[in-house]
Amino acid sequence: MPPALPPPTLVLAAALAAATLPARAGDTDITRQLAHWSAEAGRPGDVARGEAFFGRRNDAGASCAGCHGMPPTGPGRHAATGKRLDPLAPAVHPTAFTERARTDKWFRRNCRDVLDRECSPAEKADVLAYLAGLRPTGAGSATGGPR
Repeated sequence: MPPALPPPTLVLAAALAAATLPARAGDTDITRQLAHWSAEAGRPGDVARGEAFFGRRNDAGASCAGCHGMPPTGPGRHAATGKRLDPLAPAVHPTAFTERARTDKWFRRNCRDVLDRECSPAEKADVLAYLAGLRPTGAGSATGGPR
């Protein structure tokens, strides 16, 4: 005799409980992150704006590229601690931007470090568009380098 199925209310309760769990590894990818921040910004992320933002230095001389490299397809090094940083480009580092909570924390920390403020949704969408377009071989930018 096959096992009895759980009552529908139990199935619904289990589904609701699972939906309220915190985000876990592998709960997203850069395409979904880009779609989210583009929707928040009210416009699609722009590769050229993202590349310019990534390389732009603040008044103190800090930039995203200062630690992550330009383009960020190889390992970087934290300017203050010297800690090795994994490549940011998902084409090189497949687990980059696959955890929603970790990505949010990364933007919060790095935007505050470089800009002394939170990044706007448009800035996040632009940076993600730039990073999503990078390829693992050759030098150059996402807009002008090898694909």
